[in-house]
Amino acid sequence: MQELFQNRPKKKINTLPNKKEENSQGRFPSWLHRKIPKGKNGFQTSTILQKYNLNTVCEEAKCPNRMECYSKKTATFLALGKVCTRACGFCDIDFSKTPKLPDENEPERIAHSVKELGLKHVVITMVSRDDLEDEGSIYLAKIIDEVRKVNPQVTIEVLTSDFSGKESLINNVLLKKPEVFNHNIETVRELTPKVRHTATYERSLHVLKYAKGTNLSKYVKSGIMLGLGETKEQVKETISDLYQAGCDIITIGQYLQASRLKLRVKEFITPEDFKMYEEFGHSLGVKHMYSGPFVRSSYNASLFLDK
Repeated sequence: MQELFQNRPKKKINTLPNKKEENSQGRFPSWLHRKIPKGKNGFQTSTILQKYNLNTVCEEAKCPNRMECYSKKTATFLALGKVCTRACGFCDIDFSKTPKLPDENEPERIAHSVKELGLKHVVITMVSRDDLEDEGSIYLAKIIDEVRKVNPQVTIEVLTSDFSGKESLINNVLLKKPEVFNHNIETVRELTPKVRHTATYERSLHVLKYAKGTNLSKYVKSGIMLGLGETKEQVKETISDLYQAGCDIITIGQYLQASRLKLRVKEFITPEDFKMYEEFGHSLGVKHMYSGPFVRSSYNASLFLDK
């Protein structure tokens, strides 16, 4: 018995990961570690959202920035419930083909929470609602109306589904003239069938190009996430496609696996590469590029207004 223990291999202890290990699956590199923000604003924000019984993409999609945003008394409202009719490979929002009907009082609750939070710029996103005849477009328009009624000075950004590419449904939102119309293309062309099996790359480009052509929103915006196995050339092609579609704002961030059921991270993109993509977008003529590991579509969304 003593000989068995003597011949057992020694256990490795507390060795620092090398650069290759830092970029492997399941291990966060140093640039993805961050401190929890201090202060009481995070609790106050959470309390206000609970008071009005509102959903946020911060919570439902397990956004890594939610504590920071809450500490700044901001949040991205998730409209039309918290159950989506699509089951994209990257998104952790609950899925059902027959979710509950939208709450008729939600627009008013969102509007009053915007006022209580003291927001100057509000971001409203939505779950896809393919079960509804208008796919939620008329309901989103009602939210814009109500937010402006209660908060006449606020600027509004909407992050919409693709509305199946139907221009009449896109118009329902655009005719309310949100300052920013946002629709995320999410990933490169080659990975779209795997990442967004219901949506298509070309349809998303059509939505963005159509929105830009109407001139009903001052800014058209889209975003992509990296780390799913895309190549640098594919990322640059996507940035170029978004620019050609008329995007004034492009966001690029690191994909993080929200649960074990979702697509796995293939690579952690370095801050240097994020900077390279940002510079590439500017070289094409994109007005506002936000590229970094923690960048999300609605993260610090009002920054461009300050500029």
